[in-house]
Amino acid sequence: MFCLRGCHKLISSSLMAAKPNRLHQIAGASLQGSAKKPRTLVIDSAMKEGFTKYADYLNALNDKRERIVKASRDVTIHSKKVIFQVHRISRGNKEEVLANAENDLANVTNQYMSKLVKELQGTDFWKLRRAYTSGVQEYVEAATLCNFCTAGTLLNLSEINASLLPLSDPSVEPLQINVLDYLLGIADLTGELMRLAISRISDGEVDYARKICGFVRDIYRELTLLVPIMEDNTEMKKKMETMLQSVLKIENACYSVHTLNHEEETLHKIDAEQVTSKKCRNRLHLMKFLTGKQLQNFLNFMCNLFSWH
Repeated sequence: MFCLRGCHKLISSSLMAAKPNRLHQIAGASLQGSAKKPRTLVIDSAMKEGFTKYADYLNALNDKRERIVKASRDVTIHSKKVIFQVHRISRGNKEEVLANAENDLANVTNQYMSKLVKELQGTDFWKLRRAYTSGVQEYVEAATLCNFCTAGTLLNLSEINASLLPLSDPSVEPLQINVLDYLLGIADLTGELMRLAISRISDGEVDYARKICGFVRDIYRELTLLVPIMEDNTEMKKKMETMLQSVLKIENACYSVHTLNHEEETLHKIDAEQVTSKKCRNRLHLMKFLTGKQLQNFLNFMCNLFSWH
């Protein structure tokens, strides 16, 4: 009995001594299993080359966009100078001012529009349209303003695109100004014509201002039929409101001058009639005191002196 109890104690003590060691072994094994093994990323060479090409394409496109923005800014600045040159026109220097404006416009085309054409030729124009649309609109405005002042007509889109063809390489697709940018430039043209009409009225050229008024009115009437059926007409609708204000300003100015001239003519006519009637009364009053030979001598004297019959 004593031996069995002793064996039981010995076995239990040995098990108690072995249990902590076993727990340490299990904990160590679990920690080793929970540690993450380093992973190696295997990249396919074809995929890497594809992403590299896309990155190079986007970098080149961004650089090209920056160059186009700078070229468009130069076109805008120098086209505005052409417009300012046209506004220096007056009665005495019309031919000289228009000749200088045409020379400046030719320089804009050859020096600055040529850069824009070279950057955009052979590419998708609509993809980069927002980068160059402001410069193209200003160029259209300057070209059409010069053409109206010299020829009295509207420069159409085909004529503008034809003038840009010599600037591009014949082997690639040339830059062609789209219809939307052309119409936006024409809308801006009406504002410049309004300023020109007001300045011509102040210089006494009322007939020329009336010609401008009819021209701007025709443009507005035609565009009111076209704009509602355009797909992307948000920007054009805003400019149509400004165009209407320009038309009203020209019409009001011409109407005011016409009314003023009519009133002045009426006043001059009334004054002339009053002066004539007064002279007649004085002559009749004088003739009452002259009779016979005295009246005949007086009439002969007046005829010889004033050639009055």
